[in-house]
Amino acid sequence: MPDKAARTVLAFDFGLQRIGVAVGEAELGTAHPLPGIKASTQPGRLTAIERMVSEWHPALLLVGRPLGEDGAPHEATRRAERFARQLGGRFKLPVEMVDERYSTVEVESRMREAYGRRKTADLARGKTLDSQAAQIILEQYFGDKARHGEAT
Repeated sequence: MPDKAARTVLAFDFGLQRIGVAVGEAELGTAHPLPGIKASTQPGRLTAIERMVSEWHPALLLVGRPLGEDGAPHEATRRAERFARQLGGRFKLPVEMVDERYSTVEVESRMREAYGRRKTADLARGKTLDSQAAQIILEQYFGDKARHGEAT
């Protein structure tokens, strides 16, 4: 039986000021948000991610790919793709990208359902949505793999 670390996945919702982070267990298809990364410099981000990689020992890293509603790439797409390449080069782990077009909308919808509109606005101002978006990116990845009968 493969060890637990071989099934762990870390997901990132990349932003220049904050990066949302989630961890998941591929076999169970579960995902949970982690504290986000608030470093705004590349060395600061990579140092924080290095600590997470050391703690969780993931077999795979996921990065959300922001696209326009029509699926067209834009500047944020290129930045996220560059971030994904940096992760792969730095940590020597496979990195995949996941379409994240509706992850923030889904987070806001879930939060409104759970807490109501006012509390959701307060949470958004508190910047707690980034790691929830990373969680949705990871859940979407697991769901897509399950639908296609692929191993993670």
